[in-house]
Amino acid sequence: MAAFSAGGMVTALVAPVLLLLFGLAFPLGWLDAPDHGHLLAMVRNPITKLVVLVLVVLALFHAAHRFRFVLDHGLQLGRFDRVIALWCYGMAVLGSATAGWMLLTM
Repeated sequence: MAAFSAGGMVTALVAPVLLLLFGLAFPLGWLDAPDHGHLLAMVRNPITKLVVLVLVVLALFHAAHRFRFVLDHGLQLGRFDRVIALWCYGMAVLGSATAGWMLLTM
């Protein structure tokens, strides 16, 4: 599943940087925080919206795939695989659609 691999790689590369910047560097004053207007202008850019949507979709499908296999193999719930798969990937689709809608209406 390509979304699993891509989602894991993208999340592993991007999430720590964003957490470092917005969780530590800006709040603690290590770096000058961008003002609200600048961040809003960046997020309203169509290319940025597309990048954010791709990041969210890949991360959600990666998480859905991992969670499905934890339930299937880790908790030995393989007999419910169809229901688990439908729920996991359905939640990823719902989350992706919600993210897309939020980015479109922003």
